[in-house]
Amino acid sequence: AWTTVQAQQVEIDSEGFETFTIAEGDTVYFMKKYHLVLLKAGTNRTQGEEETMKIQAGHMAHIQKMADEGVLAMAGPMGDESDLRGIFIFNLPTIEEVREWVDKDPAIVSGRLTAEIHPWWSAKGTKLP
Repeated sequence: AWTTVQAQQVEIDSEGFETFTIAEGDTVYFMKKYHLVLLKAGTNRTQGEEETMKIQAGHMAHIQKMADEGVLAMAGPMGDESDLRGIFIFNLPTIEEVREWVDKDPAIVSGRLTAEIHPWWSAKGTKLP
């Protein structure tokens, strides 16, 4: 099992993504670095119901735009009432590009949500059943 990626293993593909391959038995996995965003409750959650609904509508429209542009691979809310409100998984090669998109989200702009961005490795082509 592998737990860290050694620098000499990592290559940059034609789209600027960091990649590496790993073999387990007779299977070779092509690993690609994505970016995981943890959306957390922000410090400004005092908006009234009408303003909150407007922010949420803008947030959902922004999610749809990111999906339509092909930069957002997956998104969804959490299933409990913790401070962790949802996640995004971006199909973008750099944290800077992810930050540009995240910073345009009306829920982030309003302070209702904050975003914590992490590099995240997954086998290319992986999907949920």
